Amino acid sequence: MELEFFGAAGEVTGSCHILRMGGRQLLLDCGMIQGGRDAPERNRLPFPFAVASIDAVVLSHAHIDHCGRLPLLVKRGYRGPIYTNGACAELVPILLRDSAKLALADAERASRRLPPGASMATPLYDLADVETTLGLLRPIPYDLPRTLLPGITVRVRDAGHILGSSSVELWAGEGGATRKLVFSGDLGQYDTPILHDPWRFESADVVLMESTYGNRLHRGRADTERELGDILAQAARDGGNVIVPAFAIGRSQELLYLLAKHYAQWQVARWKIFLDSPMAIAASRIYWRNPDRFDEEASRLRAGFRGLPALPNLVLAESADDSRAINNVRGGAIVIAGSGMANGGRVLHHLRHNLPRPECHVLIVGFQAPGTLGRQLVDGAPEVRIHGRPVRNAAKVHTLGGLSAHGDQGDLLRWYDSFTPRPPVYLVHGEVASAEALAGKLRERGAVATVTRPGLKVDLSALESLARDNPST
Repeated sequence: MELEFFGAAGEVTGSCHILRMGGRQLLLDCGMIQGGRDAPERNRLPFPFAVASIDAVVLSHAHIDHCGRLPLLVKRGYRGPIYTNGACAELVPILLRDSAKLALADAERASRRLPPGASMATPLYDLADVETTLGLLRPIPYDLPRTLLPGITVRVRDAGHILGSSSVELWAGEGGATRKLVFSGDLGQYDTPILHDPWRFESADVVLMESTYGNRLHRGRADTERELGDILAQAARDGGNVIVPAFAIGRSQELLYLLAKHYAQWQVARWKIFLDSPMAIAASRIYWRNPDRFDEEASRLRAGFRGLPALPNLVLAESADDSRAINNVRGGAIVIAGSGMANGGRVLHHLRHNLPRPECHVLIVGFQAPGTLGRQLVDGAPEVRIHGRPVRNAAKVHTLGGLSAHGDQGDLLRWYDSFTPRPPVYLVHGEVASAEALAGKLRERGAVATVTRPGLKVDLSALESLARDNPST
């Protein structure tokens, strides 16, 4: 029994890990690498494993850095099952189809810059690859064990990160020995709106754990909401627009929820709110179709079957013409648009029109990978490039870390503290400094904590068995 790490090892994006047992191979996630000028080239590299050797895939959730290379895996020959929970299976088509369209647009843009006679640029994968991939999805319910391969049983639990996010319990048995592995996936904050808290585990022989914010603490929820209200008040006084690069799944829905919840207190009626993302609009409808994944507050505030608390001034900008029309609005607009790291999508047009205007505000509400436009804005760049052209940045940029979909160091330690005794931990999905800081805190708790790197292999059969539970009981 062997575990090997390929992606999101020493960095945040490109989640991809593999379990080998008894001649079988199970892939955990197959995510896209995002951020950095070399990301497109890295995504095109051959997989560091034989695609034909993979028997099954388990997907933790629908974010592109976890599912974005599944169509490439299929394009290169994979035809096995892709297991995930039902809500995730509803969201994956939205993200992968959008990813294919963006890849095609990028290829067309790159081809226009090529010298005459040069070979045309090609997309990483196309819509046909996505449709083949979607045909391989196999939804499995939360909280019920499922045997996926001989000797391998899986149970998915709520990770509280986005709708359909899972932590994965996996039991692998070979030669009379059984080991239990828990893969955290991406963990959400505790006590956040809409979703349940991350599942509380009790035992494991080995833990794969994300470390995105392993070296920092978010502002408290009450302080975060108060800060958001203050930013909107300041923006109203300045008379400009508020541009919010937001992930289509998770942050967009939470922002709408908070604006509705504080509608009177924040004088939200004075704004026109644009949700400028067909993907976020479609994802929101899927959110409302899955009320069994809501926490108590969201269930109480849910407005029938049409969504969460109503926003009468919400405009859904579905078409490209709808989106372009927003650029004529010089003030009084809150524009929520993708992509969340501002490395593509409609938000780029809104940033190009609004960044040079000092009365405008940009609200950063999620993690920004190195090399992305969002990270440049967070770092205070006075000038950025959008669509190949320089754009002066005179807007006020706010980072609202308390709205992150990822738990902070305290949340991550709280999640790990439920395990008794302390299983060894392999840290993934974090920049090295963040992962090392979390590893130090885990070691103070008596854990053997390792910061992973690509190609690191772990012999699970050599680990002492600590787990007491059995999925069959």
